[in-house]
Amino acid sequence: MPGPIRVLSVDDHPLIRDGIAFALQAQEDMLLVAEATNGQEGVELFEKHKPDVTLMDLQMPVMNGIDAMLSIRRDHPSAKFVVLTTYSGDVQALRAFKAGAAGYILKSMLRKELIETIRAVNSGRRHMPPEIAQGIADHVDGDALSEREIEVLRTVAGGCSNKIVADRLNITEDSVKGHMRNVLAKLHANDRTHAVLIAMKRGFLDA
Repeated sequence: MPGPIRVLSVDDHPLIRDGIAFALQAQEDMLLVAEATNGQEGVELFEKHKPDVTLMDLQMPVMNGIDAMLSIRRDHPSAKFVVLTTYSGDVQALRAFKAGAAGYILKSMLRKELIETIRAVNSGRRHMPPEIAQGIADHVDGDALSEREIEVLRTVAGGCSNKIVADRLNITEDSVKGHMRNVLAKLHANDRTHAVLIAMKRGFLDA
């Protein structure tokens, strides 16, 4: 008879970790082996415990969840991750899956999704909420922003004029205008403010 699914929890919010611990405690086929409060601790505790499934928050101090997953997978390419996040942006979700996540749960869904997702990922399946899958499918047609476009938009989001953006990024004002035209077209945005809101919602500015 196989042993319990060994789970590592990595999240900087104590209430989330407590909720996960409480949920796993009620499952006979699961064992919480350790808890980490940031990505760096997560990497260290993964090495120590070699869990079957790691629950990984994305936004954390010291090291974020994406970097932690990439670090772990360099030495353990078959490591299994379930991402926990408050954020449903398709860009962030896609980044997480490219980094090695097999499951993706919004923290608002933890109570009803956590256990099923851990079992699915442990058995080699992928698991994500339908709205996340739909978001990725809706934007699979090549509307990704380039790194420079994201840089320009992030600077614009700080309230900077084209001239200040140009000075900060060491490019011309005409280049800034050109990048913003591309951004507006790709995001189907009406203006700069609208573009920033769309980019934040989809996760471009979390990069």
